[in-house]
Amino acid sequence: MNAQEIILKQLNDGTVITLQDLQDILLSMMKDVDQVLRRNNIPYFLNGGSALGAYRHQGFIPWDDDIDIAMMTDDFKKAIPILEKELSDKYIIHCFETKPCYNVLIPGMKIRLKNTRIEEVNELLSNKCKDSDGIFIDVFVYSKVNASKIKDLPLRLVNQVLMPIIVFFENLNINPILIKKWFKWNAKVYHQLNQHSQWVGFDLTWTFKSALKPFVFKEEDIFPCKEMDFEGERFFVPKNIETYLETAIAPTFRELPPEHLRKPKHLKDIEIKA
Repeated sequence: MNAQEIILKQLNDGTVITLQDLQDILLSMMKDVDQVLRRNNIPYFLNGGSALGAYRHQGFIPWDDDIDIAMMTDDFKKAIPILEKELSDKYIIHCFETKPCYNVLIPGMKIRLKNTRIEEVNELLSNKCKDSDGIFIDVFVYSKVNASKIKDLPLRLVNQVLMPIIVFFENLNINPILIKKWFKWNAKVYHQLNQHSQWVGFDLTWTFKSALKPFVFKEEDIFPCKEMDFEGERFFVPKNIETYLETAIAPTFRELPPEHLRKPKHLKDIEIKA
């Protein structure tokens, strides 16, 4: 089954929104984001399943319904005002640095397309910024990390403990702003303590991975990033993408999953306005 055959929603007039329609929008969004980041010399790379799609399918995984990119925390800070300024006509930028309502447990930024709406499956991580529920690109933040568990664990465990506390208050519709600031500050301190490390990985705000087995990559396997074909365009991926995918996905990343798992998994509803 290809993306054109996967129906995401049937409208009242009988027309349908297919996965191909969503992927076409995401590709257009990615082109805009890529142009801004290139123009301003801000490094990024396709992350996770998007990197796997570039490697294995030269584009989207045929059943994938999102795009993920990643950048180092220092580049992320530089990117925030630039993306807000240069993408403001078509997009709304959501991140905690500019919108304290933002859920700090999800990827560091969501770049949302105006005049669209998307509802995600995971209500635990629902959008707390009510100015837009638009179709989005996720921006993950990477940090310098310490490969020594003894030096890595203390600060990592702090955020693991803070995570359920933040969830508790968010689910009561209370914005735990001071705890969220602590959560973000802890990740910043960790990055600074390891600034001379030769290892990188998700920053400490990403707590959906075992603290005992975090994703850790050699910096030389990620940077400098290289270009790879993606749906007829050229986007950046990690330098040694096979080595990256062995950790980020699995050693079996070249194999297709069972057929019953080949389906979109992130969204519940979608609207695309004319």
